[in-house]
Amino acid sequence: MIRVAELRAEAGGSTLVDGVSFELGPGQVLALVGASGSGKTTIGRALLGEHAPGVVVSGTVEVTGTVGYLPQHPASVLNPVRRIGAVLREIARRHGEGETARRHEAERISSALRRAELPAGEDLLRRYPHQLSGGQQQRLVLAQTLLVAPSAIVADEPTTGQDAITKREVIDELKGLARAGLAVVLLSHDLDVVAALADHVVVLSGGRAVESGPAREVLTRPRHDYTRRLLAARLPVSPPPGPASPPDAGPSPIPSPSPTPDPSPGPGSPPGPGSPPGPGPSRGPARLAVEGLTAGHRSATVLHEVSLRVATGRCLALVGRSGSGKTTLARCIAGLHEPAAGEVLLDGRPLGRSLSRRRREDIARVQYVFQDAHASFDHNRTVVGQVSRTAVRLRGLSPQEARDAALEMLRRVGLDAESAARRPGQLSGGELQRAALARALLASPDVLVCDEITSGLDMVTQAGVLDLLDELRRAFGLTLVLISHDMGVVARLADHVVILSEGRVAEEGAAAHVLDRPRHPLTRNLLDPHVYQENRA
Repeated sequence: MIRVAELRAEAGGSTLVDGVSFELGPGQVLALVGASGSGKTTIGRALLGEHAPGVVVSGTVEVTGTVGYLPQHPASVLNPVRRIGAVLREIARRHGEGETARRHEAERISSALRRAELPAGEDLLRRYPHQLSGGQQQRLVLAQTLLVAPSAIVADEPTTGQDAITKREVIDELKGLARAGLAVVLLSHDLDVVAALADHVVVLSGGRAVESGPAREVLTRPRHDYTRRLLAARLPVSPPPGPASPPDAGPSPIPSPSPTPDPSPGPGSPPGPGSPPGPGPSRGPARLAVEGLTAGHRSATVLHEVSLRVATGRCLALVGRSGSGKTTLARCIAGLHEPAAGEVLLDGRPLGRSLSRRRREDIARVQYVFQDAHASFDHNRTVVGQVSRTAVRLRGLSPQEARDAALEMLRRVGLDAESAARRPGQLSGGELQRAALARALLASPDVLVCDEITSGLDMVTQAGVLDLLDELRRAFGLTLVLISHDMGVVARLADHVVILSEGRVAEEGAAAHVLDRPRHPLTRNLLDPHVYQENRA
């Protein structure tokens, strides 16, 4: 049983949560929905009896039993220097009482791993967390949580960064926990996942509950304008007829780069998504090419002789399940992971296999934007100070010139001087992702590699970042390599799609063809409209 009454949270004179109340019992799922900064995570932490430094919490929070926690970024709670088996055994001993529990320790660990859809063999137990994919790390955290035998679980964006098939598995697991009698509090921006899981929904805006009720009622007959905006911002999984802001999302806060690009691309201009077919990424002169790339981690081969081409100004999307090799391929392109064989070519010229082997100008020409913007910044330094370093290191500007250039680039992505002077922890997820884009663009790249840059963002913020990325592509003539699990994101931006399966190309082609007429079973599964079955049929 969980009961929250008139919960308030304040920090530095600002109200984070303002009088939120709800209840849920065993076997029920309640979803807290809202944009970045709406108070979801603050409420989730209050249920765990925690709060960030400087936050003052008041009101009533009553919880029966132990509360488990599934974080948005599993790597943040996994010990990187201890083997998986050692950590699981420690948790089992700490939360197992009596001789019987100790005798059945191995059985309890195996059961938790199986329930989390992970192999229970010694191979996994000997590995370290960083040797797992993002989806596997999320399932490992779930296994650790199950060992605690909680009566309730706070799931903070548990499907963030996961492909559609893995999302379905997470949904099924959380449904199973609810059927077993656990109370589940779901913090999510993904309204399809909310529809599949939740019995009850609380919509948060500015720390207040603006709407609440049964999930089906809130999601199909929303009363509040803010809820309607969230629902309208969902991306369709089909290429749009042209770039557009989501309906009812209100005016976009994104400034158009100056000068404003002509919405009708002329000869040589990069086409927008949904433009009439032209020479695709695999035709014509390639800005970026990958030939026979093979790569892995120690003895495990992750990529097997992958080849692809992207023309100037085009967007190629790499799609696949967690662990399919998407991020490894992207990191090889950017020089962050050294392949065992094959080449990465820029304008027909081979690039060094690692950053240490690339010339400064080549590093500048291929820039990488990380999935976790928070982890990619130093939280002890200002945003503008870190963004300006790119111009100092890769363009040779003086510190003052670099700072001026950084402020201008931050302005172009929608961050004013006041935001630029803040530390990363003082910005929302969407703001920090814009800062990460500004940092990469300050190098004046020809190729921008974007690794799941909208995962973890609410629907409205996600739409804003995608609009911004499309505007920047047109303004700077960028060639994009987009890694994404979200077919709506792929449909919004990509001209060409490559589907990876176990390190090999399973299917590729023009985005419209792959998304509308998929040939490979994996592609059809990733596009399956029934991945999210509403639980209130």
